[in-house]
Amino acid sequence: MIETFLLGTYTKKNSEGIYRVELDTEKKQLQNLQLLAKESNPTYLTTAQDGTIYAVYDQERMGGIAAYAPDENGDYQVINKVLETGAPVCYVAFDEDRQLVYGANYHKGELNVYALNDDHGVGPATSFYHRDPVGPHENQDAPHIHYTDLTPDGRLIVCDLGTDQVYLYDVEDSGLISTRSIYKAQPGTGPRHLIFNPNGKYVYLVGELDCSVSVLEYKESGDLVFVEKYFTTPEDWTEFNSGAAIRFNEKTNTLYVSNRGTNTLLVYKVTDDGRTLDLIQRISTSGDFPRDFNIDPSGQFIVVGHQFSDTLSLFEINAEDGTLSLLDDTFYGPETVCVYFE
Repeated sequence: MIETFLLGTYTKKNSEGIYRVELDTEKKQLQNLQLLAKESNPTYLTTAQDGTIYAVYDQERMGGIAAYAPDENGDYQVINKVLETGAPVCYVAFDEDRQLVYGANYHKGELNVYALNDDHGVGPATSFYHRDPVGPHENQDAPHIHYTDLTPDGRLIVCDLGTDQVYLYDVEDSGLISTRSIYKAQPGTGPRHLIFNPNGKYVYLVGELDCSVSVLEYKESGDLVFVEKYFTTPEDWTEFNSGAAIRFNEKTNTLYVSNRGTNTLLVYKVTDDGRTLDLIQRISTSGDFPRDFNIDPSGQFIVVGHQFSDTLSLFEINAEDGTLSLLDDTFYGPETVCVYFE
């Protein structure tokens, strides 16, 4: 079976934009790197059910969102682009029910909500800002929104690395938001990304700055309640390390976290109720700076993208316990920041 996934990249060296790669699940190999859209720094992307791609891009010190539609030949054509002054967003998510695109802007500390035009292009952004005090780490000089996506029950959840907070918002069909709750992480955590347990009752939050995973209980009220924190850096590690991406595999009930610095994937077995994590494996990603990774739809493989070594690593997932074994670490994937299965 052939599965396909997209790569969002920086274009500071040899990358030219958005790429598609095939995963042959029978041969257990990656193949056919294809440039889909030539673009400047399309670091993160998402898709709609109709195949439209919404991606980050920048142009002459301005940043924005670009929309691309597939044509009858399978090629992608630009629908439109929306530019704003300053740095582009670092994360995008799509709301199928409300037909909205959400953007997290790290450098501007800005949450953007884009309504779609009739042609599925992106309209002007409505921007929201966090004004809360920042954390004690040197990287927490201002609010730095790093992630925004939907909760299982349709709210918007936002990680702010700068303020050490996770925000829950109610969203109207028009894109207007109102605060439901705010979770305050421990000082210096640096909330980066998160993932929900499929049961919808627990959230696993990556702390970029303190290299941690926090288990949070998600209440029906929209409140988050701290349960436990686990640190991902080995005790004898003294060099740079930074928490990055996090994914959950429902088929094996395991949680995966990547670390940049140690260049590792950590595998946690999750208890049936979702409250407790047990570290069962720490494995090298066999590349430099694993910015992102993702699990294929079959739940059998993980693809890791390395920003600095320009490589993709393919791992097979043990169907019994969720542990990983490396299949290949040589496939070319330039300056990868986002790995997104279609």
